Amino acid sequence: MTLAPPLAPLSPGLTEQQRERYRRQLQLPNFGEAAQQRLLESSVLVTGVGGLGGTVALYLAAAGIGQLVLARGGNLRLDDLNRQVLMRNDGVGKLRVDQAAESLRRFNPETLVVAVADYVTAENVGGLVAQAEIAVDATHNFEERYLLNDACLQAGIPMVEAAMDDMEAHLTTIVPGLTPCLRCLNPEPPPWDRRGFGVLGAVSGALACLAALEVIKQLTGCGPTLQGELARLDFNQLSMRRLRLQRDRHCPSCGSLQP
Repeated sequence: MTLAPPLAPLSPGLTEQQRERYRRQLQLPNFGEAAQQRLLESSVLVTGVGGLGGTVALYLAAAGIGQLVLARGGNLRLDDLNRQVLMRNDGVGKLRVDQAAESLRRFNPETLVVAVADYVTAENVGGLVAQAEIAVDATHNFEERYLLNDACLQAGIPMVEAAMDDMEAHLTTIVPGLTPCLRCLNPEPPPWDRRGFGVLGAVSGALACLAALEVIKQLTGCGPTLQGELARLDFNQLSMRRLRLQRDRHCPSCGSLQP
């Protein structure tokens, strides 16, 4: 597995080029140069580079994240192209993660992109999580999701959990010891945990934008996140419900963690 090099120390303050590149978000209330500097110093793990993970990575690079670690095995298929915006038509049959990394490097050369051409496994998940301070769970099955959940709990780093099926989706931010974890929410894989479900690219892209926003807010404190809450989204009706969550004190993954 390729390990990400440590981020080079940044000089205090933004360069003039950075001020211009990120000028529009620097104008936002509760953001400013301190928040931008925080993003530039941050490393984020994104598991999955498809319609969900790839779009998350794209908007994190747009925001100025210093380092993105992308983990995804497998080659691009033709039926991926209705939603996987970092891919190319001539890339069918080639590694997804390499194409995603190339697109991101062209989009924002300042973001260091590390491509790991592996699925999340029990053998590599600890090394993946060790390279980041926050993770985005955008894998396609709950076996990998549970592995990432447990590794983030052990490492003490937050995980933004985003999943979709058809026109439905859910989103939350998991903070070890403070919020319910993925196993609290789903002790068993939900019935939508399968490959080959129908999906519109706009749906996965919309959820991805919300997930990227969760990462940015979690890192910078520029706004409240979904810590302790689950957003259930129905993109068919364009509706969202926010549900308050409770930790399972007997959860095998997080029950022993202290607040």
